[in-house]
Amino acid sequence: DKATDPSIPEENWECIQRFCDQVNTDIEGPLLAPRLLAHKIQSPQEMEALHALTVLETCVNNCGERFHNEIAKFRFLNELIKVLSTKYYGTWSSEKVKSRVTEVIFSWTVWFPQEVKIRDAYQMLKKQGIVKEDPKLPEDKILPPPSPRPQNSIFDTDEEKSKLLARLLKSNHSDDLQAANRLIKSMIKEEQEKSAKVSRRVNTISEVSENVKRMDELLENYERQELSKSDQETLQTLFQRCEKLRPLLFRLASETVDDDEALAEILQANDKLTQALGQYRQVVAS
Repeated sequence: DKATDPSIPEENWECIQRFCDQVNTDIEGPLLAPRLLAHKIQSPQEMEALHALTVLETCVNNCGERFHNEIAKFRFLNELIKVLSTKYYGTWSSEKVKSRVTEVIFSWTVWFPQEVKIRDAYQMLKKQGIVKEDPKLPEDKILPPPSPRPQNSIFDTDEEKSKLLARLLKSNHSDDLQAANRLIKSMIKEEQEKSAKVSRRVNTISEVSENVKRMDELLENYERQELSKSDQETLQTLFQRCEKLRPLLFRLASETVDDDEALAEILQANDKLTQALGQYRQVVAS
């Protein structure tokens, strides 16, 4: 919502980058993100749709092969086509949005020549007369060709396994190819576990931050004796949830000893949590 906020005329690159990071860290990210973006691109608010198209293009560049696979499916391409078609949203979508959608689909036919569905979808638009001629892509909008995988993939970081895999794949022996298949599966599983850990950490730190902020607000009102019965119950529920989050943070810290930056984030979240719990005990229990 922040990355596509229609009230802001300029792109919010910090939020766009955070959205891309979330797509990369969340195991379901590449599956869910295209659906969310399609909904925003179909918005009747021009600025929201244009921002969503910028987010989409940025994701194509930064979110790797699994994201590319999703946008190359007819299910997603049809959602873009609806913006252009008068049978759906084409009657009220602005010309600027329709022009950008056409540019996006056409640019993918250039970037992903191997994706038959993208080419077929674009050719269909031309046959139906929805697209009269190939758009001229503005030079300031053409982004470099996307990378096939997100950075820090296990396929890049584990040099020994990558070399072994390359050697097995070059072999003509069926045993070697079966071994390569097993190695790929184990590497993908390792990659997924790594992503799941990152996702757990991000979600837990985010929950701690939101809970602590809400507790601080309620405690301030509690001290002023301006807290309703339902807010007092909410405060107690937050306190109980925060107590359960502490051991979870400790467990995350033990899993993150090899990443200084992530460990610092966890410790900072733990400090905030400890402070909020102490404040609750001091104000409410007393």
